[in-house]
Amino acid sequence: MNPIPVPDAHEAEGHPIAHRGPLVAEPTTVPHQKAGIHGERLTAPDDSGLTSADPLDAPDPQAAAETAAVENLLRCWVRENDTAAPQGAALRIPLPASGTALLVPVPYWSATGWHRFARPSLEGGRHGAPPADAVTVAALLGREAGQSEGADLVGRVADSVRRTADFIADRRTRPGPHEAADLFLTAEQSLLLGHPLHPTPKSREGLSGAEVRRYSPELYGSFPLHWMAVDASVLAADSAWAEGGRTIAAPELAHRLADGLQLPPGTTPLPLHPWQARDLVQRPAVAALLDAGLLHDLGPHGGDWYPTSSVRTVHRPGGEAMLKLSLGVRITNSRRENLRKELHRGVEVHRLLRAGLAEEWQSVHPRFDIVRDPAWLAVDTPDGEPVPGLDVMVRHNPFGPGDDAVCIAGLTAPRPMPGRPGTPSRLADIVRRLAARTGRPTTAVSAEWFLRYLDQVVRPVLWLDGIAGVALEAHQQNTIVLLDPNGWPIGGRYRDNQGYYFRESHRAALEHRLPGIGAVSDTFVPDAVTDERFAYYLGINNVLGLIGAFGVQHLADERVLLAALRQFLTRATALGSPLPAHLLDSPTLRCKANLLTRLHGLDELVGPVDTQSVYVTITNPLHTPGT
Repeated sequence: MNPIPVPDAHEAEGHPIAHRGPLVAEPTTVPHQKAGIHGERLTAPDDSGLTSADPLDAPDPQAAAETAAVENLLRCWVRENDTAAPQGAALRIPLPASGTALLVPVPYWSATGWHRFARPSLEGGRHGAPPADAVTVAALLGREAGQSEGADLVGRVADSVRRTADFIADRRTRPGPHEAADLFLTAEQSLLLGHPLHPTPKSREGLSGAEVRRYSPELYGSFPLHWMAVDASVLAADSAWAEGGRTIAAPELAHRLADGLQLPPGTTPLPLHPWQARDLVQRPAVAALLDAGLLHDLGPHGGDWYPTSSVRTVHRPGGEAMLKLSLGVRITNSRRENLRKELHRGVEVHRLLRAGLAEEWQSVHPRFDIVRDPAWLAVDTPDGEPVPGLDVMVRHNPFGPGDDAVCIAGLTAPRPMPGRPGTPSRLADIVRRLAARTGRPTTAVSAEWFLRYLDQVVRPVLWLDGIAGVALEAHQQNTIVLLDPNGWPIGGRYRDNQGYYFRESHRAALEHRLPGIGAVSDTFVPDAVTDERFAYYLGINNVLGLIGAFGVQHLADERVLLAALRQFLTRATALGSPLPAHLLDSPTLRCKANLLTRLHGLDELVGPVDTQSVYVTITNPLHTPGT
């Protein structure tokens, strides 16, 4: 690796870290509140840089969950209104629809959006009134947005808070990993608070308390799969899974996974999530198949599988495959059932890579790859129509027991544990351990770690876009970094058969690589939409979110890392992707608005890709005025 020089702090001075936009939240002063911004802390740090009074460390798990939920809602509101940094110690968020305002102390203002907020109070409220809780904040912001789904938001916020509190309480009594977990599963089960810029990151509508315990990665859930037998006349499947030069058909893979399950003649085993299996039998199309003897409900079978951070994708340490199951539970914004085009897409991308693209890619970036989704099974009606929810994607498991493979969301997530002030993430633990071992400041270690990440993870993703015209929806939960024994980034993986964008401008070249590509997968997207989504997922969510994690945990100055990123992007323009120049030159960026998406009642897996989510315009923290 050729390291990029890290800019000194003075090189970053003068960079505008406040968002400049409509002044929706007005600066004000809260009496007796010693809050700072731009990285100053509510309390004096100890020598480790940790604070001693972080409300996420509250002994009461409900209080910690409320803090996380309120902060998420406020971060969403601030971002989606492109709110400027306050000049005083707090924000004043006017609420004209309710005739009041929220006064929000700001212990940390982030250049990249990962602000920290103390619990807000209502302006003009009675003396001694408790601060506003998450449900109250959700109701006020929902009313302000003027959307009819405001009540739905309140219910989902309450659901997310309740589940988060349960996760925190359980983890405090069982802090160690599941006894069967490998390093990959341990990392997948570590994400207790979820996306810091989502209003309902742990909402799971449709699961009872007992089901949450059984099916949640945060609670070390595990369960055997539920199996059905599918008659050959209604089985739909495809496979590019290869072993020793031979393609293994999807039914053969399914029989291997079923591990001795007794089947009716002429049928193929189909694994399902237990919750999904119970729900499916109540659907008319599935009931008709069962009545006709084309589908047989065989019940649970085999050993336990373990949910990963997505809840519906399950893993078995040491196994050759993971399974991406349909799960009709609304998790965050969407019901998580596979779409047939996504099943086709996973196999198609695997075939594209095997057609020579992977060899070309890995000759330049040998430590980065896509986690392959090379096979699937599903069910059609006798008329040939897909039966929704009755399917499975068979995903290759590339991770051995010694592979320290961590999604960026899990690596950066706070871990609310009393006795560990500042809720240090695994990233913070790694940086401080490296600093102690090398005798270097945490700021220097953070900068080097960040630059290695750009080189090992971001650069290969930009190469794939520039050379092949394939952009990845590489947000923090989809992006896995491989760590060496000391914690340095040494490679990466991308996962998600949903999140590929084939550029229209590269259609002919991709067709040449793989004739017929995109015909059934619906993966070609106009370049303008690709640019918008790629800039959000890789640029804002992933890389700027990582910078925010370094800053909010007081590991590095965000302005220094932003300057380092600008240098990296300047050099990366040679890779051919339009993203580096877009991030450098655009004074504003289009950004996914998770709060507004929720308030508009959108399911992000339904409809055309350019209308599945609400996007807003925000000030680009990478843009330097005058350039």
